[in-house]
Amino acid sequence: MTQTDREKSGEFSRPVRSFVKRQGRMTAGQRRALDSGWPRYGIEYAAQLLDLDAAFGRAAPVTLEIGFGNGDNLVDMAQRCPEQNFLGIEVHEPGVGHCLLSIIEHDLGNVRLLRHDAVEVLRHCIADHALARVNLFFPDPWPKKRHHKRRIVQRNFVQLLAQKLLPGGIFHVATDWQNYAEHIAAVMADSPEFSACARPPDDRSVSRFDSRGRRLGHENWERAWCTCSNPA
Repeated sequence: MTQTDREKSGEFSRPVRSFVKRQGRMTAGQRRALDSGWPRYGIEYAAQLLDLDAAFGRAAPVTLEIGFGNGDNLVDMAQRCPEQNFLGIEVHEPGVGHCLLSIIEHDLGNVRLLRHDAVEVLRHCIADHALARVNLFFPDPWPKKRHHKRRIVQRNFVQLLAQKLLPGGIFHVATDWQNYAEHIAAVMADSPEFSACARPPDDRSVSRFDSRGRRLGHENWERAWCTCSNPA
């Protein structure tokens, strides 16, 4: 069997990624923060269950933010809720470096970071019912129709979230792309594991993505759902 045959059969199939890893330019400060802060605040990915209590050095409710960008919201929430733990996932190294600068500046012991595909982290590293909340703010909208399969919010992703969230756990989403909002709404409407919250939490920080959306003439769409104890 040739490599092409193996790819067609699925033996060599590559996972569809919801992101493109862009290197970007790191400042000297971001590089220093990455070098000095990662050993304390970073978690190296391994395809095995992560002991969150051990990673944070305590037991506390955990909020996961997927694709935290430069980390402003993650750090802000961690400052305002010191009794909670915050786990951030981001693959863009300058963003991780920027976040670490803030974590170090504010000496935040309740934040940990991962640099890896969020779906793989959820699938392999997070125990069932380990998360109190998952935040997904301004994910890559993949606006071209042929790229819609790359959008992170798909039925299998939502099923995975339902496994990892506690009963009554929150999935909070914001996007400024109307088509993606419609896509997310349709996926969630077809997900009996979740019920829509009357309104989303109002604790999200205003970010550069909010400003970018306004410049482009986009309106923010923000919703939240709670996991059901006994899905229909």
